[in-house]
Amino acid sequence: MFGVTTPAVQKITADLRDEFECLVFHATGTGGQSMEKLVDSNLLAGVIDLTTTEVCDLLMGGVFPATEDRFGAIIRSRIPYIGSVGALDMVNFGKPETIPERYRQRKFHIHNPQVTLMRTTAEENARMGRWIGERLNRMDGPVRFFLPEGGVSALDAPGQPFWDPEADAALFRALEQTVRATGNRQLIRIRRNVNEPEFTSAIVSTLRNLVGRAGARRRVAR
Repeated sequence: MFGVTTPAVQKITADLRDEFECLVFHATGTGGQSMEKLVDSNLLAGVIDLTTTEVCDLLMGGVFPATEDRFGAIIRSRIPYIGSVGALDMVNFGKPETIPERYRQRKFHIHNPQVTLMRTTAEENARMGRWIGERLNRMDGPVRFFLPEGGVSALDAPGQPFWDPEADAALFRALEQTVRATGNRQLIRIRRNVNEPEFTSAIVSTLRNLVGRAGARRRVAR
């Protein structure tokens, strides 16, 4: 979960709370690492990896980066995996004066005095799509990876400061060109924003299909 994907995560959690014990992690670099450490413990029924924004900071030098082993636990465990591109529209920096010189002419959104967000470009999105896609190809368990055509965050929507359909299209195109789709590994486009009910309903339905409905509650990381 990240601030710009919080509505989606809260809706998914609410819809699943009677069937699963949902463990929510924040996409702050250490949050993703904590989630994957738990995946490696083999104590989870499945993973909904809605917010993969830590990849932005890893590749572009932001302050909340993943490690090179991001997605590694899923690859090793073969756990049922539902992923998406939540908040891949932004790189996180601190105060404006901390932004590297090479980025000073870019599009920014001041989240608060301590957090500055930079919109990712089409070229950066294509790079992230290839990076993530290569890792999805190494997953042998059930994989469903969702592409929200209506925007990847609350800021990436019509009328919002990071709305950029061309940048999103570059991300989706790179994923589709990289991922080797099989019956077990699928990319799924949804014509909605990541936070819209139709998108979250598709996620919930897919988890139930992959993992099954539980008589007793089971753990799902997100």
